[in-house]
Amino acid sequence: MSYIKLVTGGTKSGKSEFAEYLASSHKNITYIALSEARPDDNNWQKKISYHKKRRPNHWRIVETLDLISILRKETQVLLIDSIGGFVAGTILLQDDEWERLLNELIFYLKKYDREIIIVAEQVGWGLVSEYEIGNKFAERIGNVNKIISAIATENWLAINGRIIKLDDIFYKFES
Repeated sequence: MSYIKLVTGGTKSGKSEFAEYLASSHKNITYIALSEARPDDNNWQKKISYHKKRRPNHWRIVETLDLISILRKETQVLLIDSIGGFVAGTILLQDDEWERLLNELIFYLKKYDREIIIVAEQVGWGLVSEYEIGNKFAERIGNVNKIISAIATENWLAINGRIIKLDDIFYKFES
């Protein structure tokens, strides 16, 4: 059974840095960067470069959108940054196919026998998108976060570079 640490927060909240701190206590880490390459997006490339500079050289890096395949075969402690890449990479799926894939993801997260540190975006605290796809992303990432939070051993929230352990301050309820 896996040991999941979920670190959520908004943009530039410090969630990735804190997740990397949590991972730094392990010798062997597989860092899963869930995103497309986007070589023509200069802002994205700056962000990726900033993330890469912070990572230790001995971490194994996997850049992919196929998280489930990694969960099936990987054996190291995992740092997944970020689950929003999984949602974005599957955003065009119809709801029934999305639900099937989400259930498969949760199955493999529960089954994984090593620690998993997951970085996840909090997007529901800001503006409501004027686009259907933006709202679909917000709803799906919110649902993913809620499900992963329910199976996580530790839940952390990054706000303004500060970290709060949610398990210590909130009553956990099932809805």
